[in-house]
Amino acid sequence: MNTHHSLIHINLSALAHNFNIIQQIAPQSKILAMIKANAYGHGLTKIAKNLPDADGFGVACLDEAAALRKAGITQKIVLMRGVFNHAELNLAHQLKLDLVIHHKDQINLLSRQTTYWLKINTGMNRLGFLPDEIPEIYEKFKYNHLILMTHFSSAEETSDLITSQQIQSFQEITHNMPHEKSMANSAGILNYKESHRDWIRPGLMLYGISPAGYHPHLQPVMTWRSQLIAIRYQKKGDPIGYNQIYLCEENMPIGIVGVGYGDGYPRHAKNGTPVLINNIEVSLIGRVSMDMLAVDLRKIPSAKAGNPVTLWGEGLSIEKVAGYTASNAYELLCNANARVRSLSN
Repeated sequence: MNTHHSLIHINLSALAHNFNIIQQIAPQSKILAMIKANAYGHGLTKIAKNLPDADGFGVACLDEAAALRKAGITQKIVLMRGVFNHAELNLAHQLKLDLVIHHKDQINLLSRQTTYWLKINTGMNRLGFLPDEIPEIYEKFKYNHLILMTHFSSAEETSDLITSQQIQSFQEITHNMPHEKSMANSAGILNYKESHRDWIRPGLMLYGISPAGYHPHLQPVMTWRSQLIAIRYQKKGDPIGYNQIYLCEENMPIGIVGVGYGDGYPRHAKNGTPVLINNIEVSLIGRVSMDMLAVDLRKIPSAKAGNPVTLWGEGLSIEKVAGYTASNAYELLCNANARVRSLSN
């Protein structure tokens, strides 16, 4: 029984649909499905088990990789941050992981045979070797099973030259290197066909969200619903919630929804943030509380306590919600927490 009035539904059919869309967009590429951060809040092992055609999975840490192996996942697993000491290296080999190499301190550790993903910094300036470091590093690993990779910083943007410059830089650095290559994240998959190399690395797309603007065929995998727990009738000028950041514009019905920032809903969501009640978008008003938030019910005066409220997902895109917060879809997905019950179809 869900006594907290809040439920996340994971649509595994939508997951399969989105994976198929990715295959159609880049049919010649292998797919490394990014499932780090608990599969962007969707459930690490659940998502992996329902992507049987993925060629591999990308994770951030050894705990994630160990959980996948324990759950019986046999596909390639790539440890995107690599390892940093001998104990981590030993565990990585026990788990049969591919390792990303992105820093010189890692090189002396990596004496055993495995698949290495050599990360080249073409402009992200976060992890990876600079172009003038690559010849020396490449000589050390060229006889290993090696995959060359880079990461885009701005592929969701199509109006500037940053990603095109990164692609050109990567191609110039690696053109004489006969190893497999990987560039495209979700935004790269959608916006830069020339970045579809041997491997692509979709993340947000898998979960039905486009980082590159609206995509008509992707379907949301996560739908978060709560419910109205009370209806109030307030007078013009009445303040709503903490700090009185909203004053009622007229005599009006107010709905109280049983979810708040304690569940991972963004505390700094602005007045006007949409939620969906009875298939009608209404606006959040006032400050989000730990366990509750308030909405303007003037559009649906017939609403009653117990009516379901969609916070994002089916019928209301998370991208739209994120536009009213100091956040983005990635963060919203990851923040929905364990206090919220989760169900799958």
